[in-house]
Amino acid sequence: MMEGFTRVEIKTSGARIVTVHGGKGPPLLLMHGNPFTHLSWHKFAPRLAQEFTVVATDLRGYGDSEKPPGGDDHSGYSFRAMAQDQVEVMAALGFNKFMAAGHDRGARVLHRMCLDHPDAVERAAILDIIPQHHLFNNVTQAWATASYHWFFMIQPFDMPERLMSADPDYFITKKLSKSKQGLSFFGKEALEEYKRCFRNPATVHAMCEDYRATATVDLAMDTKDFAAGKKIACPALILWGATGAVGRNHKPAEVWKDYATDIAAFEPLPCGHYMQEEMPDRIVDHYRKFFV
Repeated sequence: MMEGFTRVEIKTSGARIVTVHGGKGPPLLLMHGNPFTHLSWHKFAPRLAQEFTVVATDLRGYGDSEKPPGGDDHSGYSFRAMAQDQVEVMAALGFNKFMAAGHDRGARVLHRMCLDHPDAVERAAILDIIPQHHLFNNVTQAWATASYHWFFMIQPFDMPERLMSADPDYFITKKLSKSKQGLSFFGKEALEEYKRCFRNPATVHAMCEDYRATATVDLAMDTKDFAAGKKIACPALILWGATGAVGRNHKPAEVWKDYATDIAAFEPLPCGHYMQEEMPDRIVDHYRKFFV
């Protein structure tokens, strides 16, 4: 599904990361969301590879990447740890500076990467998130209802893991069917890969650790940085789905001004949360203009 790409496994200081790369030109890192893998970008990564050296990974814990222990404080799945993996992957491929795009959890990894590694990230495209620092400090009934899994998956081990793995195909299918379109816009082969990975109890546990870290160690980091006025400094492209939970329940253009200093563009697209699956052509157009 990623024609022309080479698959390798890169050992970072914290995990073994599945990586695919291809193309030529300036380096561009793509990071997927939950519950996906690098195939999240399959609809347009080959097109971007005509202009960029495209790198797509499975985040630690996701897909076929390694699933290290989270630790008592879940910091093994903090966005800081995940961002460190990705910086080391890019360095192993010969790129100490690069551009990056992230969707969902991958966008949160990118947000943290921009704060922790400002000299590495030259441009950042963030798809369909509101910073978790804002979310946890502005909980609403609408957000809690739409994003129920945030509160379910942070419950202590192993209650959410047992329930999610009791019928993994049902859970992932239900979670991804957020709109009237259901699963119709997902590539069939990609969807089967997402299901395959989700059937692994170790993957489900890693995903829960990711969310547990978000509500604890990540939030603590974010709170400290926000108080210090630390923001994304590189040019940032903020896109979201107008009909998804972000578009319906939040005001991204207002919120992001508190977290980034150089916002190249804000734009809602006429779609839901799974933007790169629903509107790949529009995403490609934005990326070709932004990543120059």
